[in-house]
Amino acid sequence: MDTVALVVLIVCLTIIVVVLAAALWWQGRRSKELQERFGPEYERELRRSGSRNKAERELDARRQRVEQLNIRPLRPEQADRYREAWFGTQARFVDDPREALEDGERIIEDVMRARGYPGGDFEHRVADISVDHPEVAGRYRKAHGIARAPRAGVEPDTEQLRQALLDYRRLFMELLEDTPQRRAS
Repeated sequence: MDTVALVVLIVCLTIIVVVLAAALWWQGRRSKELQERFGPEYERELRRSGSRNKAERELDARRQRVEQLNIRPLRPEQADRYREAWFGTQARFVDDPREALEDGERIIEDVMRARGYPGGDFEHRVADISVDHPEVAGRYRKAHGIARAPRAGVEPDTEQLRQALLDYRRLFMELLEDTPQRRAS
């Protein structure tokens, strides 16, 4: 092999190594950013999809979809109205826990629509919520499962209903307190 061919080969191999190293660095950086943004939702999606690439594509697609939405904070009078409805729901829990839980879920859906989240089925709502509120997305799923259990012939006990309402309340409070300043930090 002559010297020119050897130099070309070394240059080509160097370029390939640099490109591969850059791709691995970028992938690691992207993974870290998604893990930090989505927290427990990242791990959940990883388990669900069975593949890091599939999980990260799904989470990135969620992020892009939500960035296209016009998510906005509630006006103070809206927030006050929803807060009052929520307190009424909590007060009704003692007399009718299951009905209170259903009311809580309806209030959350109303707040989400008022904030600019699209309607749709539950899985789409929780996926959208997971972008800006990943810490409560799992709780939202759990509470929803308890609220829907009677439809599957399973009757949750009062403690499960209470915990579900608390999980809904955590999401509700995050949705009420979310402001542009908070989202930027």
